[in-house]
Amino acid sequence: MNPVSNAAFIAKTTSANHEEFFAKRCVWVNGPVVVGAGPSGLAVAAGLKEQGVPFIVLERANCIASLWQTRTYNRLKLHLPKQFCQLPNFPFPDNYPEYPSKDQFINYLESYAKKFDIQPQFNESVQSAEYDETCGLWRIKTALGADNCTNKREVEYICRWIVVATGENAEKVVPKFFGFHEFGGDIIHACEYKSGEQYRGKKVMVVGCGNSGMEVSLDLCNHDVQPLLCVHVLPKDVLGKSTFELAMTLLRWFSLRTVDKILLFLASLLLGNTDNYGLKRPEVGPMELKQTEGKTPVLDLGTFGKIRSGQIKVVPGIKRFARGKVAFVDGEIREIDSVILATGYRSNVPLWLKESDFFTKNGFPKAPFPNGWKGNAGLYAAGFTKRGLSGASEDAIRVAEDIGKIWKEETKQKKPPAACHRRCISQF
Repeated sequence: MNPVSNAAFIAKTTSANHEEFFAKRCVWVNGPVVVGAGPSGLAVAAGLKEQGVPFIVLERANCIASLWQTRTYNRLKLHLPKQFCQLPNFPFPDNYPEYPSKDQFINYLESYAKKFDIQPQFNESVQSAEYDETCGLWRIKTALGADNCTNKREVEYICRWIVVATGENAEKVVPKFFGFHEFGGDIIHACEYKSGEQYRGKKVMVVGCGNSGMEVSLDLCNHDVQPLLCVHVLPKDVLGKSTFELAMTLLRWFSLRTVDKILLFLASLLLGNTDNYGLKRPEVGPMELKQTEGKTPVLDLGTFGKIRSGQIKVVPGIKRFARGKVAFVDGEIREIDSVILATGYRSNVPLWLKESDFFTKNGFPKAPFPNGWKGNAGLYAAGFTKRGLSGASEDAIRVAEDIGKIWKEETKQKKPPAACHRRCISQF
């Protein structure tokens, strides 16, 4: 069943310098539109396939899981055991290690898309999505074409359901520091970092307090770099078990705060007093911090050993930048060649979704997990649980089952309201 039908036209505009051809289309989607072809969007699409619901997936990049494929460093691995990261109805291959590599995870996702015959529409960026109360349908406007394409086409999709699956990490966060513009050296975000090879022998500072900052610092350390760190560290494994798996087991019998106390005790036992190395632990425990603020506890992959040995130096907060230098709040000034900002990502939903009842201004559902997957008027969300891939999978299952139920009971073969459909065709 083809979920789309469309009306299109070609227009020609002439300016003083060039002629530009562009096309505008209005497309009726006989099913939901899934925005985003990352793990969350793929999981929703697979669920819809199993429910027999037609759909389309819109993806602004030229590949699935673009964050993993184009915006991650080479040495990246999953930070949680694979059983907590698999998508619905598709376990990881048995020969994969407990912590699959970046390339293995990408291969897994590509196999997932192939298994469920998911074919996203690539290079199509959603510009806006708004519910039209007149006809009771969603109007989704997109720009079709690669980022470097000058002749992009405009498309408007009309649909009953929209699934927001653009994720918690859609846009990089670049903080502003006093004197940043004076620095003069190289400044990149961690999403552009691949390997420390090009920084060998240079004075490089990593600004960040998460797993990316720790792992990039470790990679840089192996290439003669001394980074900046200020993080909350947990051991990756305890007694042969991953720290996350241990935490999930303990939560079956103990409260979250009790589990936090146990984890912090074990961390102190295995890592010692991290305060001695400039790594101050926050007052809130790691599991509570993850649940309330969505911040993943930093798992030590070997970085802490480099810190203890003095190969990586932890320094306090930044006061300001100057030409080739950084001044810290303790008065120390150090010469720096390059800066890598491991300062995280954010949701981009507020930039394009014209809605304020379901999502907050920060781009997360207002209702906490597990109730943040369904809004009003056919609006759904997947992958905003602050619980990683396991939370995204739970969302995807609920979304697909709910749409499938409505589809089967009420909307199978239903045509769009005539007035809205006429406007869709005639507006151009």
